[in-house]
Amino acid sequence: MSTVLLVEILAYTPTAYYHCTHCEVAWREIGASNRIHQEQVNASLPPELLHEYARLSEWVKELFKRHCDQVAVKVIDATSVEGAYKTLRYKVRRFPAVIINRQAIFSGDDLEVARLEIARRLEIESLPA
Repeated sequence: MSTVLLVEILAYTPTAYYHCTHCEVAWREIGASNRIHQEQVNASLPPELLHEYARLSEWVKELFKRHCDQVAVKVIDATSVEGAYKTLRYKVRRFPAVIINRQAIFSGDDLEVARLEIARRLEIESLPA
């Protein structure tokens, strides 16, 4: 049985804040929740970063389409505490950054190179010992 490859992505991500579960149900019932959260997401990043996030989302969808359950993807907001920690730990200078199994790091426009490295590592894992 093959091991799942951990792919961590540090990126600027849209943010929406939510109330407690009970309040969210009440807000949703009066029709306010979705509009408010959509406004937060739309205003949380400048248009160029929202475009970059959409491109990254498509890349992740394609990654799942190709490798299904062979990869575990964790998207981390670069501005969060965890994002700041990982940025320092892995010496990331550009976003988005892709960290594969806590080792290989690709940042900026290297998404295609990261995809090839993920495919290579999965191919090596699937070879008989």
